[in-house]
Amino acid sequence: MSILVTGSAGHLGEALMRTLRGQGQPVVGIDMKHSPYTDLVGDIADRDFVRTAMQGISSVIHTATLHKPHVATHSKQDFVDTNITGTLNLLEEAVIQEVSGFLFTSTTSTFGAAMNPAKGEPAAWITEDVIPQPKNIYSVTKLAAESLCELFYRKSGLPVLILRTSRFFPEDDDNAETRQLYETPNVQALELLYRRVDIADAVSAHLLALEKAGTLGFGKYIISATTPFGQEHLAQLHTDAAAVVRSLYPGCGDLFEARGWKLFPEIDRVYVNAHARSELGWQPQYDFAHVLSSLRNGTDFRSQLARDIGSKGYHDVEFEEGPFPVE
Repeated sequence: MSILVTGSAGHLGEALMRTLRGQGQPVVGIDMKHSPYTDLVGDIADRDFVRTAMQGISSVIHTATLHKPHVATHSKQDFVDTNITGTLNLLEEAVIQEVSGFLFTSTTSTFGAAMNPAKGEPAAWITEDVIPQPKNIYSVTKLAAESLCELFYRKSGLPVLILRTSRFFPEDDDNAETRQLYETPNVQALELLYRRVDIADAVSAHLLALEKAGTLGFGKYIISATTPFGQEHLAQLHTDAAAVVRSLYPGCGDLFEARGWKLFPEIDRVYVNAHARSELGWQPQYDFAHVLSSLRNGTDFRSQLARDIGSKGYHDVEFEEGPFPVE
């Protein structure tokens, strides 16, 4: 019996395939794209393809999705077909195959407008208890797929865990102003304070969740690097984030300046991973303290896995004004 990984040609899918193969685990990768980590090429919206792929499968890690970068290049129906219908096909076949656990890789983007406080308001403290306010078809379809997962747990007893991952892609930021003001490593180092996870930590969270799915039954977990911030910092984070960071990490300003980097003046949200650490026993290794240690030592703060996978892009064409067009 094997583990099925959907989206095996993508960032997280490849990371999982590399890790599981390296452990000697029987694993099958599926994707619409050919890759060294894709065993079966096909569309999860195709029920016949899913039925074939699910033969001999004991558990499922469902990472395949249309992402936010596809919003301006794909139709809303495309998002429904892949993110909702594809998930439904996998869930139905998982019940038929009596799999022991189903992981759904979701996104912190489901929180949407809840992560954007008004000017003068404190930064948002984002836990699993925050009510999502989707802002685009990507977050709408991911949230709908989450609801399908919960329905199948309640109606069929299928053990399903939902992992709402924060950013782990290495590509340039989609915001043009951010790209102009900051180098990409500068941005991604700072994001580990509040809205990013290294892909190696994302993999470890998924594998721990797979082990515990049968016991836990159902759960939703934010998967992001452990933040150093507390709720007492939220008001100042939205007005003078640099001062908060300097107070927590004396000397970080000098390390950044030596690299030609800058601290963010504002931070609008903080992802809280306490639930994942408590229930899954997850211990992410790549946080902001690791970034500073790497800067002192002159080493790359990204994991070896992140470096091995590198950038994949989301489109087959290049766009003049950024990594992908924004809706």
